[in-house]
Amino acid sequence: MGTVTLGVSIAVPEPYGSLLQERRAGFGDPAAHGIPTHVTLLPPTEVDSSMLPAVEAHLAAVAAAGRPFPMRLSGTGTFRPLSPVVFVQVVEGGAACTWLQKRVRDASGPLVRELQFPYHPHVTVAHGISEEAMDRAYEELSEYRAGWTCASLALYEQGADAVWRKLSTFSFGGGISGVPTQGAPVDEHATSL
Repeated sequence: MGTVTLGVSIAVPEPYGSLLQERRAGFGDPAAHGIPTHVTLLPPTEVDSSMLPAVEAHLAAVAAAGRPFPMRLSGTGTFRPLSPVVFVQVVEGGAACTWLQKRVRDASGPLVRELQFPYHPHVTVAHGISEEAMDRAYEELSEYRAGWTCASLALYEQGADAVWRKLSTFSFGGGISGVPTQGAPVDEHATSL
């Protein structure tokens, strides 16, 4: 049957997702339009395609054990010089993301894998582009703010065209996904970028 490349993430909802994706493209990142804006729970992982039903059952169980939680993004960070990445920081919801990613990769499931770097929840806005463009991304999004209630995780597959497409969404304990957080601090830049 062959293999597929899968990833598991928390999708950044609208309007934030498309705004950050457009900004990423504007910084010159050629991968911007092939990667929906997200917080990674499982980085690209190759699995046998026959394992897809087991993967989906595993993710459904992980999500069922979870509960909706507030997510808040604020400001920028970077992994440079270790890795050529600029990101928007997850300032609330990071502990829940860490809990989820551990369960997604748990030894009892089909997605066991070691990470290349310690887990650090973030939203990539520039990757592998010129230092000048990385600096611009870091500066221009330094005041970025967004908030929502995270109520699901999603399974993605990378196509032969390098575009990531959502296969399934798994709601936490019956939560509704993408509901804006009432009263969350959202800077005017979040919708005018």
